Amino acid sequence: MNAAALDRSMEPTAGVETMKAIVQDAYGTAPEEVLRLAEIARPTIEDGDVLVRVAAASVDRGTWHLMAGQPYLIRLVSGLRRPKITNPGHCVAGTIVAIGKDVTGLAVGDEVFGIADGSFAEYAVARPGKLAPKPASLSFEKAAAVPVSALTALQAVRDRGQVQPGQKVLIIGASGGVGTFAVQIAKAFGAEVTGVSSPAKAELVRSLGADHVVDYTREDFAGGERRYDVILDIGGNSKLSHLRRALTPRGRLVIVGGETDGRWFGGIDRQLRATLLSPLVRQKLGTFVASENAADLVTFRDLVDAGKVAPVIDRTYPLDEAAAAVRHVQDGHARGKVVVTVG
Repeated sequence: MNAAALDRSMEPTAGVETMKAIVQDAYGTAPEEVLRLAEIARPTIEDGDVLVRVAAASVDRGTWHLMAGQPYLIRLVSGLRRPKITNPGHCVAGTIVAIGKDVTGLAVGDEVFGIADGSFAEYAVARPGKLAPKPASLSFEKAAAVPVSALTALQAVRDRGQVQPGQKVLIIGASGGVGTFAVQIAKAFGAEVTGVSSPAKAELVRSLGADHVVDYTREDFAGGERRYDVILDIGGNSKLSHLRRALTPRGRLVIVGGETDGRWFGGIDRQLRATLLSPLVRQKLGTFVASENAADLVTFRDLVDAGKVAPVIDRTYPLDEAAAAVRHVQDGHARGKVVVTVG
């Protein structure tokens, strides 16, 4: 069945409120083969949850990892043989339509953005601690582009990189979902920013405020005399020795991402090696898992309201083309974020 076709074979029992949603029954690396649109029962909430009518959701690399079940280590959480998470959507922007009796600080009708379970759908369940009021200056589409990528960038720059005014910061993968946020946040923190990208995306990186752009097809970021106080490796696969060569003697390396073809580890082994090596050298080397929390969503909202940061959207897709949206990110074509519009 075509991934964009509405699957009527999963129609719920008569009388049950339904919705359209993307679903998957098996792992697979090709989104058009495993993701499909279906009519399913609308989710119900527990006492500590809220129900969001989804206006838009966004795609990130984690979407593909959940869909594919790779690296295989992820299946310890998502299901060994079949996915427990049958809708890989994670980021959301929309309007609250129901709240559990234990929820405080939120109300029906509030426009919010943040993290929700199964956000490639007309309705999604979320925890209050992972939602924040939508920035008034952002559309739902732009707000949906924020949560995972912006939180990752903020915590990489502020917490792990500990970026200070005047420091030289290198961002590898500066044109992607996390990278476009990281460039802007590092500039907002007063850093001198160098972005690494392809030549086709160099102008985008400059437009975000990068002071310098390195074309990785023609230039080695570690080949010259320039050294960096902080390196955020978001989209690269450079060896640790190569990255360390570009750092100052007491610089900080934060490995945010980096993909390999390894089905078991998928690049995680490099992050583990950096963490193990760090106590043995003067440079600070490591990685982290981003915290999904409302407080940092509010911090980012304040940066948006101050005009210091803005989401970059490459393109949008309707819900029935969610598989194509995931494919676009998977193939590495996106400049900034890819958004799925729902309502």
